[in-house]
Amino acid sequence: MPLRLRRCPAPDPSCLPSPTRLAALALLALASAGCSSFGDLLSGDKVDYRAGARQTAGLEVPPDLSQLARDGRFQAPAGTVSAAAAGSNAAAQPAVPSVAVSELAGMRIERSADTRWLVVPAAPEALWPRLRQFWLDAGFELEIDNPQVGVIETGWAENRAKLPQDFLRRSIGKVFEGLYDSGERDRFRMRVERSAGGSEIYIVHRGLAEVATDRTLQDEFRWQPRPADVQLEAEFLTRLMVHLGRDEQQARAQAEASGGAAAIAGGAARARLLQGQPTAALELDAGFDLAWRRVGLALDRSGFTVEDRDRSAGLYYVRYADTGAADQRGFLQRLFGGESSAKAERYRVALTGSRERTVVAVQTADGGPVAGGVGERIAGVLVDALK
Repeated sequence: MPLRLRRCPAPDPSCLPSPTRLAALALLALASAGCSSFGDLLSGDKVDYRAGARQTAGLEVPPDLSQLARDGRFQAPAGTVSAAAAGSNAAAQPAVPSVAVSELAGMRIERSADTRWLVVPAAPEALWPRLRQFWLDAGFELEIDNPQVGVIETGWAENRAKLPQDFLRRSIGKVFEGLYDSGERDRFRMRVERSAGGSEIYIVHRGLAEVATDRTLQDEFRWQPRPADVQLEAEFLTRLMVHLGRDEQQARAQAEASGGAAAIAGGAARARLLQGQPTAALELDAGFDLAWRRVGLALDRSGFTVEDRDRSAGLYYVRYADTGAADQRGFLQRLFGGESSAKAERYRVALTGSRERTVVAVQTADGGPVAGGVGERIAGVLVDALK
């Protein structure tokens, strides 16, 4: 979208800068141009969410998530590993100090087709304080900060690095950051899973763009979703490596290398709906490990609330409100949790895989078939996200 000046809340000529006011602002900006911080150097030229950001403590865990650990249906069987089990064990023991930098020498970015994740040789509970601080240092507010399920989700923020850096922008923007608007907003979800060697960390991007509803006048705008930026996801994985102690040059070299030989030949695995099944299901042309990662990212990108997961059993526990075709709320109202007459229900997404194929079935919370069209709608959303 073309860059534009941020609109005044009402037609008020006094809020528009006059030539005299612009000159004064430019002089003031030039006087302060020499004041820079180390944080500005770290922000680079691709990502800058710190400008004008207000950093706050994370929100409390929503009641429906904090109560999940007391629901026996969502407890992991003995001998298995799940995010909820890791959270409950951490709560019963003394706080674990952050892992030392020297212990993270083996961390690396891995990639299979279009799926990237960071492997860190440390337990999730030891990493959590540093993962949380990573997003706060980047300038985000945290809407979800839940170590019990291994999820951190940021609020919507603007990447100010997308603004042009001409003389007027550099001069006035230094003092009055709110004068310009990129017309885009981003939010990120980080999911942490325990693995045999430590932790696997996934980062998913969701974006909005402000578009003109009247192409003639271009004075009416609305927010619409834009595609996930996988390069931005890779950038944040690289920055997270640096935050955890890896040299920046080494981190970027390793991130670039992960896009070559580690990628699966032939592109992303194909997904398709299955017909004639007891419950709605889809098939993915991938073995279980890759399918597990891709389905998890698809759930994150589609906005599902993943309340728990059990990798050994191939189960994601999600919450979904079936609005069907009758939901007349706007996109933003649905996205930001506006009220709806539909009640959110719990479902299971069950994966059963072989070496080359994995079937993904939508089930009720207790493992039964899903009646009606809701199962087909959930499966359809997943297929779209897996394309």
